[in-house]
Amino acid sequence: MTYTSQQFEEGVVLLVDKPLGWTSFDVIRKLRHLIRIRKIGHAGTLDPLATGLLIVCTGKFTKRINEFMGQEKEYIAEVALGAITPTYDLESEPTDHKNWESITDVDLELALEKFRGPILQIPPAHSAIKVGGKRVYELARAGKEVKLEPRPVTIRELEVMKRVENLITLRVVCTTGTYIRSLSNDLGQALGCGAYLSGLVRTRIGEQLLTQSMRIDEFEQTIKG
Repeated sequence: MTYTSQQFEEGVVLLVDKPLGWTSFDVIRKLRHLIRIRKIGHAGTLDPLATGLLIVCTGKFTKRINEFMGQEKEYIAEVALGAITPTYDLESEPTDHKNWESITDVDLELALEKFRGPILQIPPAHSAIKVGGKRVYELARAGKEVKLEPRPVTIRELEVMKRVENLITLRVVCTTGTYIRSLSNDLGQALGCGAYLSGLVRTRIGEQLLTQSMRIDEFEQTIKG
């Protein structure tokens, strides 16, 4: 589907498949350049090492960003057992390696049950949350310790899709504000072997599906066309 400049100004909702290694703002910057519009924003950050659905609103539809941000999210997460990282993902090196081979499927299911439903979750120290006007990841990188308070979130669905040695693939359906990195780290603590997020794909926001989205290069071709 192609849009005119006037349509972008009036308001368009774009479903973008965010590439690996890109920040969510990288996507916004690229699209702003492609469609030559200033009023554009996304409805929910994805970390650089995550891929998947990013909802982008243009023009007058930027008013709908909060509406999309408040909707339920679905993720496919790969969690690696047997180590931890400071960022809870592969942005930093795994440390504190522990034996994971004794963790049975029953152990895993019992640990997962602790995280289903309403829970209190502490966000990662390396996150975009602001404390005293500064992003906590900036404070963490500067070596400053920040105490973050637990936040109420709800994990509506949490199931194992696959397990290959120490790599667990989970399907997670959750409310807004849930950090899958924190969930991975907390699961590792519950199992006693440590864990970190080794891969993440956002597959759904509300009723918007990743399968309906377009890659940046595909979108670029529609603009050039």
